[in-house]
Parts: sequence; C-alpha cells; structure tokens
Amino acid sequence: MKTVLMVAEKPSLAQSIAKILSKGCATSRKGLNGACSVHDYTGSFQGQSVRFKMTSVCGHVMSLDFIGKYNNWDKVDPAELFSKAPTEKKEANPKLNMVKFLQVEGRGCDYIVLWLDCDKEGENICFEVLDAVQPVMNRSHTGEHTVYRAKFSSITDTDIMNAMNRLGEPNKNEALSVDARQELDLRIGCAFTRFQTKYFQGKYGNLDSSLISFGPCQTPTLGFCVERHDKIQSFKPETYWVLQVKVSRGQEHPLTLDWDRVRVFDREIAQMFLNLTKTSREAKVESVTKKEKAKQRPQALNTVEMLRVASSALGMGPQHTMQIAERLYTQGYISYPRTETTHYPENFDLKGTLRQQANNPFWGDTVKALLAENINRPRKGSDAGDHPPITPMRSATEAELGGDAWRLYEYITRHFIATISYDCKYLQTSIGFCVGCERFTSTCKEVISPGFTEVMPWLGIPMEESFESCERGDKFNVDEIKLLEKQTCPPDYLTEAELITLMEKHGIGTDASIPVHINNICQRNYVTVESGRRLKPTSLGIVLVHGYYKIDPELVLPTIRSAVEKQLNLIAQGKVNFHQVLEHTLDIFKRKFHYFVDSIAGMDELMEVSFSPLAATGKPLSRCGKCHRFMKYIQAKPSRLHCSHCDETYSLPQNGTIKLYKELRCPLDDFELVLWSSGSRGKSYPLCPYCYNHAPFRDMKKGMGCNECTHPTCQHSLSMLGIAQCVECENGVMVLDSTSGPKWKMSCNKCNVIVHFFENAHRVRVSADTCEVCDAALVLVDFNKAKSPLPGDQTQHTGCIFCDNVFQDLVELKHATMRHPMHRGGQGRKQGRGRGRGRRGNPRKPKDKMAALAAYFV
Repeated sequence: MKTVLMVAEKPSLAQSIAKILSKGCATSRKGLNGACSVHDYTGSFQGQSVRFKMTSVCGHVMSLDFIGKYNNWDKVDPAELFSKAPTEKKEANPKLNMVKFLQVEGRGCDYIVLWLDCDKEGENICFEVLDAVQPVMNRSHTGEHTVYRAKFSSITDTDIMNAMNRLGEPNKNEALSVDARQELDLRIGCAFTRFQTKYFQGKYGNLDSSLISFGPCQTPTLGFCVERHDKIQSFKPETYWVLQVKVSRGQEHPLTLDWDRVRVFDREIAQMFLNLTKTSREAKVESVTKKEKAKQRPQALNTVEMLRVASSALGMGPQHTMQIAERLYTQGYISYPRTETTHYPENFDLKGTLRQQANNPFWGDTVKALLAENINRPRKGSDAGDHPPITPMRSATEAELGGDAWRLYEYITRHFIATISYDCKYLQTSIGFCVGCERFTSTCKEVISPGFTEVMPWLGIPMEESFESCERGDKFNVDEIKLLEKQTCPPDYLTEAELITLMEKHGIGTDASIPVHINNICQRNYVTVESGRRLKPTSLGIVLVHGYYKIDPELVLPTIRSAVEKQLNLIAQGKVNFHQVLEHTLDIFKRKFHYFVDSIAGMDELMEVSFSPLAATGKPLSRCGKCHRFMKYIQAKPSRLHCSHCDETYSLPQNGTIKLYKELRCPLDDFELVLWSSGSRGKSYPLCPYCYNHAPFRDMKKGMGCNECTHPTCQHSLSMLGIAQCVECENGVMVLDSTSGPKWKMSCNKCNVIVHFFENAHRVRVSADTCEVCDAALVLVDFNKAKSPLPGDQTQHTGCIFCDNVFQDLVELKHATMRHPMHRGGQGRKQGRGRGRGRRGNPRKPKDKMAALAAYFV
C-alpha cells in the first residue's frame, strides 16, 4: 500500500483537516520533535487505496541568515552585507528539529500533499517542506506526479473536501517573491541597523533603545507618524467667529441654526453680520426640503479593514488582532484572515453561511428575519484574486470564546450579516431660514428602515427630535443671536487605524506584515501608544526620521519601498527575473548606504541636540583596569560601562541589575568586577567588563561571565566554583553563586536552571574532591550552631548535593524538568564539571542511589 504524506502549517490545523478527511477515524501520535502530531488513517487517493499521514510544521521551517562570521558586528564592515556576505537557510527554530522530523515522516512516502496557508508565505513554506522531504521519498519510475497543493480558505467539511478533490501544484514564482523580500530586508536592514546602532550607541548614553534599527518598511511606517507630529508642532491656531441663532415657535423646543457662511476669520466682518441680524426678531422659513436617503451597507471584510476596526473600535493592536484571527481560523470559527478581497465569489454560499447563525442568541432573530424576506445582494467590491472575504464559518457564543476572541468574532459575524442586509433608509428634512439678510439651516434625520444598522447599531442614525411640520413663509421667533469666538485645532496624532490606511494606500507592507511593522516601531521605542491607540513618536523616533530626511529623504518616504513591492509582485506573477530584481534593488540601496555613511554627520547634529554624550551620562561604578579611573554605568538600554578617559565602552548583560562586586579585581586585566543579577530568586554572577567584551581564553566567547571563565586559579571562575553538569541542558555547568548567602543557590551557566540549597548556612564552598558515584564536586557546608539542620550537634558537613543522604532535604530544584545527567542512560557527566581536571564519570552507580536521585529531580 502506498503512503501519502500531508503537511499543514500548524498542528491544530493538521488535526482539524485530518478529522474531516478521515471522518473522525484517524489515530494520532506525537512526532519526534514533541511539537507536531501525526494523524494516520487509510483512504482513497488517485483511484487507489493508500495510507495517509497528516502532520504539520510550525510556520516557516527555515529562515535566512548570513553565514557565521558575517554575524560578528565587530569584525564585518556593514557595507559587505549588500553583496559579499553569503547567506544560508537555517532552521527557523532549531529546538524543533523540524527538518529531521519531516524526513523521518516523509521517508518511504510516495506522494505529498501540501496544506499550507494559501498565500505567498504559504507557498514559500511549501518549498521549504519539499526541500526536506523529497530527497527521502520513494522515487517515481513512471514519471507519475507526486507533489500536490491543496487550496482552501476555511476549515469546513465542504471547503476541505473540495480542496482534496481539486489538488493543484505549489506556485514557485510566489515562493521566489518571498525569498526576494527576505533577502532584501535582511541585507538592507542589517547593514543600516548595524552601522547606525554602533555609531550612535558609541556616542550617546541616553538613547533608551538597545537597537537603532532600520527597515525598508519599518522606517516609512515611522515616517508617517513623525510627519503627523511635525504638522502638530508647526500648527499655528487661527481665531474665527461663528454666528449662532436660536429660534422657536410657541412652546416648541428651540432650534439651533447653522450659519450658511459657516465661519469668518475677520472679527470686524463677523461683528457686521451680527449687527445686521440683531435688528430682526423673526426668522422666516424660506424652504422646506424632504429627501429620502440611504446609508450603504458595508462591503465584504478584508484584512486591512478588520485591523482598522479592531484598533479604532475594539482597542486591540494589529498584531494582537492577527494572532486572535489566526487562532479563530485554525479552530474553524472564521475563514482565512489574510485577504485583500472585498468581493464574494459568484459561487459563495451566502445563505448557507448565514443560516448557521440563525440560532445565535445575540443576532439570531435578525438572521431569521433576513432569511424570511430573502437576503440582499452584496455590494460589489474588489477581487484581488487571493481569498474570499473574512466570514464566520460556524456559530459561537461568548462563553465558548471569551475575551478578545469573542469581541473580534462578534464583529466579523455582524459585519458579514450587514453585507447581505438592506441599506439603512432615512428621511432628511432641511429647513432654510432667513434672519435679516443672513441665511441659516436646520437639518433633521428620521429613520425609515434601519436595515443593516440593526446588526451594527453603532453605525445607526442618531436619534434626533423631529421637526413639527412647517411650510415656506412660516415665521419663528428669534430667541438668541450671538457671536462665538473659536480657534482652529491642530490634527491629533495618528491612530493605528489611520496608519494602516496610509500603509495600504502607499503599498508599505502586505496585509500580513502591516501589524509586524507597526509592532516593531513600538518595540524599538520609536513611538508610544497613547489613549485611543494614537501613536506618538519619541525623541529618538523623531530625530531618526528628521536625520533621514536631511541625508536622503527616499530612505523614509514610501515611494521607493512601494516601487520595490511592485517588483516583488511581478516576480510572484512570473513577469520578471528574480535575480535581476534582487541585484538591481541591492545596488540602489548599496549606493544609498555609502552616501548615508559619508553624510552621517548631518544626523549626528540632530542627535547632539536631543541626547547626552556618553561621558556626561550615567554614574561612577567600577574602576577601569587601564587608567584606574572610575567608569560610568549607563543604565539606559543597552546598559554599558564607559571610561571617558580611555574613550572605551564595554557592553554588559541586559535585563538585570548591575552593581559593584566587593571592589575585587580581575587577575588578568585589573578591571574591577561587577555583579549581574536577575533578582533575589534568580541567577546572578560576577563578571569582568574587559573579559566580557574580549574573551581571554580560546575556549571562551565574547559575552561570558566569571561563571564560564576557565581561569585555573581565580576564585570566581568556573574552574573553582563549578559543581556538576546541568540537570537539564547538555552543555551547561551548575556553578555555585558565592554571593547568594544566606539563601544559597547554584545555577546553570547556560540555561535557566537554579538549585536552591542550604538556606541559613554560614558558608558554602566547593571542594577539590569529587563524588565517586556521579563525579560532581563535593560541597563543604558550614551552618550556624543555632540554625543547623544537620543531625545531632553537627554544624559542618561535606558531601555530594545529588547523592548525599544528609543533604537530601536541603536541595530544591527550580526551572528544570529533567533528571540529573547520571539518569540519562547511565553515562554520567560527559564533559566533567568544568573544573579544569577533565575528569570522567565514575562507572560505579548503585541502583539505590539512582532511585533516590530520581525522587529529587522528576
């Protein structure tokens, strides 16, 4: 029997598709990577009985990056990244072992069916899967077709079965357009980002951003926000005057009339009009106009409109919205949420989709009424040729979804019902008045038929008091005439919804990437999200954009990126050559980069006004080993030490606190040690600022603290404080934190495993001797006599923290899920304990010891 491998984009999607195709008869098992399941069942394929294996990936299998040496910021000129630096595809998430998993499941398969998301990114993932699987599949000796592509827009029985019956082929051109975008964004973004990050962080101490990033889409997105900020700052309010008149007839509620001239900007002229109308005590009706009008139902929903409404009406950020929409899609509640189309296909089952909502407690009555009187024809929208508009695929309740998922689902469903409802009809009555020689108007709207606003009430016509009937020639009493003095107001900061509109208009990003670009400028501290989800640029964001405008406006204007997007779309359509577009675009940006580097002084002049030099920033902390003067600790991200005398800057570990470490000095370079800590119950370790930036030994890398230093005699080094191989990761060593008393702990120098032990001990030291069972270093513990937990009157004990029965209740493991390494196949510590002796695990491992250890670390 032949085997068909089927691959979806997410595990939940694979499970849903397998359930539909197998009619619930599939058996499931976990794959070797633990993240993806495999669903097995038998069925018919291409007229023959086959075994199906349905599984998934977790998004992109591979990611593009530079080869090893070109990822070193210190040794590579950013200009080389445009052409000289080779790139390679690496596993997007190495921990998942996705390539190996796909090869294990694909080995011996005869056919492959790709159920990846039906957009350009999905096509790209198709070929990533094929690259992994095709080499291990059975070869077809008859020239038979073995690779198939399923096209679907929702996780419903009908759509999935139709996709299975109409299999096509993956689109190589669309995949290439994604490859081109990835390479352009990598090379351009990294080159500019590395240069300006190193240049400005080497000069200024309060930039408050760990990365001064540039992105071909990200930067124009920031440009829109700063452009609005500049308009606000340069706005000069103007005073204007409005003539306001209130009239009434008998006991009627007075009407406030709108001046036909609207406003005037000259006070004397406004005063003249006031004087002309003041003399009249009557307002004469000159015209009464009644007109039936309609408020159109919305067009079908696409991604950009969903993101706009979610931000403006639901208060949800674009990236958060897309995450929820994707989850609703994979769970089968809505159709595919990435689409540019606002037109339902001719064969779209509108009635069937609507009928599913007939029993919903919130809008079921509206749906039943609509089905009874027949649905309205949807408005004609635009067909982008990708996916149908976003629609609900099955009914749901608030209790079922909850929170933001329910709010988004509710909007999508109400929007869909509105698109096939009738327009809202209302009667607009306008009465024209003449007061003296000036004309005024009052308007009233009365709803005739609510139409779609019944299901979208927030778009309804507001309730107004209706006019009593009047005719031309009728007269009203003038109750009040006055002149109102007002001022023009500046525009407000851009909302996310407005920014999304601008990005769509100018072709910046795609419906899938727009949320990512907006999220990036927030995370980089270029803008802050204010109330009403308005985006206010920070000083750093403003200076960057002004600097780009000063050097090369095209770096921030949307025009050049829009042109690139058009070229990428032509690649997707197979109309232009992939390599030619890539080379031409990179050549343009390479020239721009060289000009930017040569002209950086222009941006630097703006930076000087807003930010402080390194020498004037921070507070004195530790002494430099070269000049023996105090270096300044700069706390703003990225935190670092700066010696103003030597004009040297030393990077530090991030996301923790830094303080001086007992005024002790490194024996190698005489720099004062500092202590990094992630909190009282977290990791901490000392480090030498110079060694951290310039690894002193061949087996060390930049960015290592004393807990990884292999100095043979230094009292703070791994050689003196290392205890045993980590209980969870393969390469880490558990190191005693000699600063942690009286709440003593040891922690892995690679991962987040922490072991708390010997609380209230007076002193803990690491012995030169090792355990005969597991080869861990023995620990010498000295307790105060009053607080000693040791048996009898003992205050001191030496033993192995893993094997010693006396220490059994004094050790507490945190942040770990695996057992001590001696339980992994009985191989002991593969690398010794990192104490410079190169010892191997002792072969003697008594079973009772292993059982005791198992109780600690499971």
